[in-house]
Amino acid sequence: MQYHLNGFFSGDPSIALAGPDAGTVCDDVDVLIVGCGPAGLTLATQLAAFPEITTMLTDLKPGLLEVGQADGLACRSVEMFESFGFAEKVIKEAYWVNEVGFWRPDDGGAGLIRADRIADVEYDLSEMPHVILNQARLHDFFLEAMGNAPSRLKPTYNRELISVKRTENSDHPVTAVFSRLDDVGGTQTIRAKYVVGCDGARSAVRRSLGYKLKGEAARQLWGVMDVLAVTDFPDIRLKAAIQSAELGSLLIIPREGGYMVRMYIELDALHGSERAADRNVTSNLLIDRASKIIAPFILDVKEVAWWSAYEIGQRLCDSFDDVGEAERGQLVPRIFIAGDACHTHSPKAGQGMNVSMADTFNIGWKLAAVLRGQARPMVLDTYTQERQAKAKELIEFDKDMARLFSAKPKDAAEAAQFQTYFKKHGRYTAGVETRYKPSILTGPGTHQALAKGYQTGMRFHSAPVIRLGDAKPMHLGHVMKADGRWRLIAFAAQGDMGRSGGEIANLCGFLSDDLIADFTPKGGDIDSLFDLRAVFQMAHADMALESLPALLLPRKGKYGLIDYEKAFCPDLAQGPDIFDHRGIDRNQGALVIVRPDQYVAEVLPLDGFAQMRTYFDGILCRFYDPSKIFKVVRS
Repeated sequence: MQYHLNGFFSGDPSIALAGPDAGTVCDDVDVLIVGCGPAGLTLATQLAAFPEITTMLTDLKPGLLEVGQADGLACRSVEMFESFGFAEKVIKEAYWVNEVGFWRPDDGGAGLIRADRIADVEYDLSEMPHVILNQARLHDFFLEAMGNAPSRLKPTYNRELISVKRTENSDHPVTAVFSRLDDVGGTQTIRAKYVVGCDGARSAVRRSLGYKLKGEAARQLWGVMDVLAVTDFPDIRLKAAIQSAELGSLLIIPREGGYMVRMYIELDALHGSERAADRNVTSNLLIDRASKIIAPFILDVKEVAWWSAYEIGQRLCDSFDDVGEAERGQLVPRIFIAGDACHTHSPKAGQGMNVSMADTFNIGWKLAAVLRGQARPMVLDTYTQERQAKAKELIEFDKDMARLFSAKPKDAAEAAQFQTYFKKHGRYTAGVETRYKPSILTGPGTHQALAKGYQTGMRFHSAPVIRLGDAKPMHLGHVMKADGRWRLIAFAAQGDMGRSGGEIANLCGFLSDDLIADFTPKGGDIDSLFDLRAVFQMAHADMALESLPALLLPRKGKYGLIDYEKAFCPDLAQGPDIFDHRGIDRNQGALVIVRPDQYVAEVLPLDGFAQMRTYFDGILCRFYDPSKIFKVVRS
């Protein structure tokens, strides 16, 4: 964590200096976010980092969420929390899903046997665990991060959206009208440059666009409850999937705190026009069914903290923004929908909250880049292109998962199908299999062989390194904060120690005189848009910090202080060596371009200056000033 760049100040360093308009609430905003769930909070936390962007976050509720329905946090989501600065808090409080037990009827059909017990997350899938934490507690961490950000952003509660529509206003072309639930009969009109609907499956933003969620319900009723119980079931503190012979299935998810567990309980199928509410499900009914499924083990429920009943369904929206395909490229999208507003599915695979947050982590940096004048508006078209494709994949995966989980196995072979499917798709449920197709943001991967472990279009897979300046062991991916910057990760070729004449030094020269000079806003720090990091093959003790190019020891801030955190070496003492671990070509090295949302945009040779220039010319706006060439000096 870096601070004191522009002067010493005491107190909590996670509380940023407030921007000039911090905490100001007005009716004309850059971005209006409707909905204060995980999707809305992810977006708001991203935008709160930029004091020049005015953001308003509204919610129908009267205040903070007290008990949330969602609880599963995939590895990829925890990686994202690291970029916001609160991953450690989540990890400390949460239940870690380490192993999964699979139970099925014994050969005689009278009892249950453990058919398998496997690791939930495969080795080196992520440095972060798969965890369980109450959604309301996660909200607390987001709200704290927003409140500590330069914008000091806070939600505005008691606002029910009546309508949202595009207007002819050139400055704020979207108008949203709210009913003020804290003022009977009162309304509030907000004018915005962009609106993002994160307002759930009954989204008022989606309705205003005239869109519908399309798909079919599985007509299967499920109950869910969080309980404090006494049981002799041995896997009660493991994630456990139980398939009974006749009474349906039960999924056990241990909760944080060491005692509470969540149970997803299969109930009877719905018929005709029946809905979940028609069955008059009660908590006692859920306890009775769970007790029968888990028999001959005893389940003595002492307290039900929360329960609900729901119908499984998979539905998807045709578009995630307000621009039709015929207008794509001609009209800039202004209204977006995310999360449950544009895709819904069952909770079995724990994907709902995670995919929703991934939606807004995708659109957040793009909105910020366009609003700050850094990126061309066409970047916004990639939101629907990228995230709708991922939602379609999720719908198909969820259908298969729900079907297999609810199957009534006739024999051991049929029962084993579910655990086989679970193992096969473990990377998907961890959130690390997302791969964006080639576009203006994602290159074709022509030079992928230079860095096989950093697949173009996939998230940057972190690995251990040693920071050269202070010999600190750390994860390389943890330098990638949610601050809107592009990361250029240069892996040096064998023998290159950063000295003049080498490829790393030549790359630094090109960046300083070309990309950085043309695209970095005047007055900004030299790394305010492009954050270059170099990883050398030598042991850190054999490197000479003073021989590094000036761009790897940049002077920044009002005092011109030197940033010593740009260069890294493999962790040769404890390992693994990142070059071997991530398949980096040792002879040629590689340049990995990473988007602000931590996805690999392209892999290039270290001297791929023309390709680099072409890539960024298609995305970014120039701030070129012939009199402004960065003069990078060494101490």
